[in-house]
Amino acid sequence: MESDKRSLDLNTVILAVNLAIALLIWILDGLYIRYGAFSVKIVTSLLFTVMGFVNLVYLVLIKHHELKFPSVMVAGLTFAMLGDIILEIHFIVGAALFAVGHVLFFASYCFLRKPSLVDFLLGGIIMIFAALFITLAPIFDFSEDILMEIVCIVYAAVISLMVGKAVGDFVKLKSWLTFTIALGSLLFFFSDLMLLLNVFSSVKTYVGALCIATYYPAECLLAFSVYLARCAEGKTAGENK
Repeated sequence: MESDKRSLDLNTVILAVNLAIALLIWILDGLYIRYGAFSVKIVTSLLFTVMGFVNLVYLVLIKHHELKFPSVMVAGLTFAMLGDIILEIHFIVGAALFAVGHVLFFASYCFLRKPSLVDFLLGGIIMIFAALFITLAPIFDFSEDILMEIVCIVYAAVISLMVGKAVGDFVKLKSWLTFTIALGSLLFFFSDLMLLLNVFSSVKTYVGALCIATYYPAECLLAFSVYLARCAEGKTAGENK
């Protein structure tokens, strides 16, 4: 009974910490949209990574048996944070770090459920539309920089597969965990689309604000999914085909 009470108290504390971090991120998100200070962006990006680490430590403390998904998810959050910061200094390096983060997100999803044909079909459809949009839409201007256009297409392919896997997982394994991951992944995709429009297209109105307004909530959802992994006790990728 005492052990259960301690576990309940810890759970309450962790939930409160998650809420506090998410609220602080929301406030800083608004400040960054308003003022665009690089220092605010760094702190905000660090915070969603901290949220992921806090939740991972919580799973260790409660002796959660399946740590592969949450560990790889936190690694993905770390690379996303690095990409977010470096993007302001060097676009291609930042995009590469983000791409590594997306690969790690995809890999973490695979620990919840093995990849299936549905996942790749969904990801493939999104990928085709994204590639056609980037290459054919007249609003884009890469100034004959073929390398930059290729980087954007490759990045779009990686995040498309990640989103396809997340949505496929929710279709096959309906739970708060898979719903949170799918919503976070979709918001991430939308945010990156807004970033693409803001940097390389003639469409500038509101897209920069929409990029930031959806990016940090996406990262918060993915970070919170590490906490929700406690509800997936005993479920392995091998069991969930």
